[in-house]
Amino acid sequence: MPTKNKQEWFETCLGQYLLEREQNYFDKAVADVFGYNAMQIGFPQYDFLRANRMPLQFCAGTEDGAAVLAAPDFLPIETNSIDLVLLPHILEFSSNPHQILREVQRVLMPEGHVIVSGFNPRSLWGVRGLFGLPEDNFPWRGNFIALPRLKDWLTLLDFEITRDRLCCYAPPFSQEKWLKRFTFMEAAGDRWWRFSGGVYFVTAVKRVHGMRVIKPEWKEVRARRRSMAPVAQKIKDAAQQNEPRRAARTKAEEGKN
Repeated sequence: MPTKNKQEWFETCLGQYLLEREQNYFDKAVADVFGYNAMQIGFPQYDFLRANRMPLQFCAGTEDGAAVLAAPDFLPIETNSIDLVLLPHILEFSSNPHQILREVQRVLMPEGHVIVSGFNPRSLWGVRGLFGLPEDNFPWRGNFIALPRLKDWLTLLDFEITRDRLCCYAPPFSQEKWLKRFTFMEAAGDRWWRFSGGVYFVTAVKRVHGMRVIKPEWKEVRARRRSMAPVAQKIKDAAQQNEPRRAARTKAEEGKN
């Protein structure tokens, strides 16, 4: 995927239409995620972390402008050290998206968040990529991943899906006038055909399942012992009270003999 081609596409009216909606979503999604370290993978020219308040924010990737030059599928990041990871359209343009998700799972702290955006193949955007366009044209050359499949991948890595949403319901027209005519589909899409949006967002939380130590019910045993103690004490007291009577009876029997 040539970087120049991608940057040129985002400068078109369709690219600006997509970028505006993605920036608005990320601004809202990251505002209430707390921690210390936040990482965005790819797209260093766009700051999707700008609304987040973590003290350390950086972009990792292979493009110029990234603070950390690294391949997304082999990150030079310490395990369990990141609180938030953004994956804006990274998986569908990678030859090994599973490895990227495994790396994200590794570097995230327990209860850390990952937010993924991707192109929806079950939409008009996905259909356009199948007809008559050059293979090197962004974004249609990508291997779009269906939303249910992505959720399955995340679940297998012990992520819990906490939120998903779609946007960009207007057909992917290249001319601005046609895009404006179909802006009414944004509000209608969320209500009537939610799963046909051109772009989806998924928020997931890393869960770590610990062992549960099974212990004997010591409290119950102690309670049973305590409940038996008064009964034993009563028997002992009764025995002590009857001891003089037994001694007198024994003496009387000896006198008779």
